[in-house]
Amino acid sequence: MSDLLFKLNNPLIISASTGVSTEAGGVPFEAKEFDGNDNQTIKLSLPQDVSTTSDVNFNQVTLSPETLTIGTGSTNIVLKDGIISGSSIQFESDIVVSGNYVPEDGLTFKGALNAPNTTFAATQTTQSNNTGSTKFGTEVDSHRQRFTGSLDVTGSLDLNSNVGYAEISNDTTTSGSSDKALVTEKVVFAKLQSLKPDRDYLRKSFVHTGSFVNSTTSSFNAVTASAPANLTSTTENDFMFFINGMVMENDALQITQKSETNLELHIDSSELGYTIEVSDEVIGFGKFNS
Repeated sequence: MSDLLFKLNNPLIISASTGVSTEAGGVPFEAKEFDGNDNQTIKLSLPQDVSTTSDVNFNQVTLSPETLTIGTGSTNIVLKDGIISGSSIQFESDIVVSGNYVPEDGLTFKGALNAPNTTFAATQTTQSNNTGSTKFGTEVDSHRQRFTGSLDVTGSLDLNSNVGYAEISNDTTTSGSSDKALVTEKVVFAKLQSLKPDRDYLRKSFVHTGSFVNSTTSSFNAVTASAPANLTSTTENDFMFFINGMVMENDALQITQKSETNLELHIDSSELGYTIEVSDEVIGFGKFNS
């Protein structure tokens, strides 16, 4: 009696695939049916070692579902399409970002951040340095730093490392006389306004022609200017009087404000050596009110 042969009605099909090669009796094949009537040795092999201690390289990894979790608990790292998330991600060597980097929950640097050109766009930015200094640029003339919005400075502000300013003062009285304060436009305006009476008085120089009263008196339809409280009162020395084009010596003159609109010039004829005649032209120049 011949040997009985048993075959499978539904043969086992083994196919080669990406990264997996197949052999039957040392002969490679792409796909082959096995119905139990073949006693050849089937070999399935991978092009690299995939043991737990091996370094495995893949040209491309497709995740399904599209998430890869590395580690467990609160220190794990989750990789998604375009996203790396985790409560504590540390880079032990350099990281190069060629595009935009948008952290959702903050970004902490324990070392140095070197960036030739950095732009921060945010509704609010807070920076806190425990120790050390922050330096912007390396060249005083060519490197310029521009801040849009308000700038709050706690402490002093040094310009060119020579002069340190402690505040920007809005004190319109300037009573502190500090050499560590910069003043605002309001302070400057108030100071200039306070000097306006002095300035206006010092600039007053008007000419009036007198009228003959008698041989020692000439009358002017004018008013002397009143000096501000912090300046010397107006005297004869603030005027020059001329008779027919010749200056009259102040030592021999006396000014009297007769009324709100009338001023009289009195001369000492014995000092001058002459008197005023009707035909003489007497002109006054100086601190008249107008």
